[in-house]
Amino acid sequence: MLSYCVFIMIPVLLVGNVANRIYVESIREQTRSIIQGTLHQMKNNIAFKLEDTKRISDMLYFDDMLARKLRHYEEGWASYDATKNVLIPKFQTAVETANRRMWLSVYLKNDTFRETYNVYENMDPLDIKARLYDIYQYHRLENKEWYLGFPTQEVYGTTMQWLQIEDDAKYGRISLLRRLVDISGRQQPYDEIGFMRISVSLADLFDSVDFQKIGEGTTIYISDPKSNVIISSGPELASQRTAPHQSGGSNDDLVIRDMLPGLNMELVAVVPENIVEKDSVKVRNLTLLIGLGCIVLFSIVSVIVSRYFGRRVYKIVKVVDSFQEGEFHKRIHFKGNDEFSKIASALNEMGSNIGRLIQEVYLADLQKKQAELESLHAQINPHFLYNTLSSISRLARFGELDKLQRMVMDLAKFYRLSLNDGRNIIPVKNELEQAQAYIDIQKIKYQNRMQVEYDIAPELVRYETVKLILQPFIENVLEHAWTGDRIHIRICGAVTGEALEFKIIDDGVGFPPGTAREMTNAKDLRNAGYGIRNVDQRIKLHYGPEYGVTLFSRPGMGTTVKIIIPLVKRMAAEGRNKMAI
Repeated sequence: MLSYCVFIMIPVLLVGNVANRIYVESIREQTRSIIQGTLHQMKNNIAFKLEDTKRISDMLYFDDMLARKLRHYEEGWASYDATKNVLIPKFQTAVETANRRMWLSVYLKNDTFRETYNVYENMDPLDIKARLYDIYQYHRLENKEWYLGFPTQEVYGTTMQWLQIEDDAKYGRISLLRRLVDISGRQQPYDEIGFMRISVSLADLFDSVDFQKIGEGTTIYISDPKSNVIISSGPELASQRTAPHQSGGSNDDLVIRDMLPGLNMELVAVVPENIVEKDSVKVRNLTLLIGLGCIVLFSIVSVIVSRYFGRRVYKIVKVVDSFQEGEFHKRIHFKGNDEFSKIASALNEMGSNIGRLIQEVYLADLQKKQAELESLHAQINPHFLYNTLSSISRLARFGELDKLQRMVMDLAKFYRLSLNDGRNIIPVKNELEQAQAYIDIQKIKYQNRMQVEYDIAPELVRYETVKLILQPFIENVLEHAWTGDRIHIRICGAVTGEALEFKIIDDGVGFPPGTAREMTNAKDLRNAGYGIRNVDQRIKLHYGPEYGVTLFSRPGMGTTVKIIIPLVKRMAAEGRNKMAI
């Protein structure tokens, strides 16, 4: 009952917590959406004013008559006339066309034009009611740091910068910097004939930045890339010059950021946490109250339900315990047609089936062991023994005692390794020694007509294998693969991935025409000989159907036998003696 109550309490608390988080997140998203819309309106208003200032600069940038006059170097009356009738009217028109106060400063490369400027004596030019413009010669500009940092590559119609330079920060201004270029040839690079600076008030440019448009307690500010506050609205930054929340929200305040195009500045709105979550407290309290009520109700119900079903569960557990102890004769019966009755019926049937299956599996395992023993005995080829004894008799008749001794020793070694105390799994080293013993016997018989090469990786001796998997294939080569007086055999062994791979390669006659070039399963190997099929079946019996024997053959070119078994390390040391190959 207690576990049931805990189990019920956890999801109730989780659901309540998730519901509260979803509601709070919904409020945050709604607040964020509203604030983003307000910030977007502010950004559009700022962008409009920036575009209006850019429009004023375009009047001068694209003025072909102004460019012609600035390219014309002639002192005296011509210069005076151009200044009075062209330059001053155009600059005057530009500043008067603007929808706000601005200060236009133009630096001319043509030194035939005289300077015309005002003296402000530590005053902000934008505080003067008149529309202002000043004309300077280029030598005043060339060593200024902000000019040296201006982009050298002029992109027609687009190269410009908004920066706070010289005393702009002191008087709360920002300036649009832009070249005047000779566009008569329309060929790049354009010749620079002048430079203009249009200064506007930050308060005028950002007059739409007002925290009251979002709500009391909020803060809106504009910061530069160095996190310096350019202008702010709201109580939090009234006396600050460094922007807070640079980490994107070091506390739970809602921080929304938006870049101002063309200014390399950021418009930031900060909404305190208490404003965002003032309604979520009610929801949290209501969720907690509902959760506690559900816990009390579920606890009462759990007591009643646990007592009713506990008795039935106890009986089922007793039967399951008896099954675990191996007593499958016990049965259980419930009245009715509910779930417990179905479980009892299923347990009774399961007990009967398990007892029957145990008996069947036991018999099947005996049959499997018997098949393995029969497969083992089938590998001891009586024809090989008869032929070897005949060879021994012939060597004895001719008095070749050395060969006779070697053949007898190799035959004894071959059968000792083949029998292997009745074990079917042997070290790979023993399997290779058994194959070599068979080859040594055959070499005495065939002498130089038989050539064998070995390519065995040293690490193979660390693994074990089903025994008698190499010798049947070597025997098959010597019986069926001769193409003339000689036969060449190559025995390879290597570790490939997660498997151990043997290859027996010969240059004999190959399989007859009409048979498959590649045989990869038991059905394909039906014509390959009993010994070959026997090896494949024993490997699949021990290791599974993904392992076994694959034959590759072409008539007149030879045959390659590939044997794949899994990597199984030896269970016990077999000594340090290694086979000499």
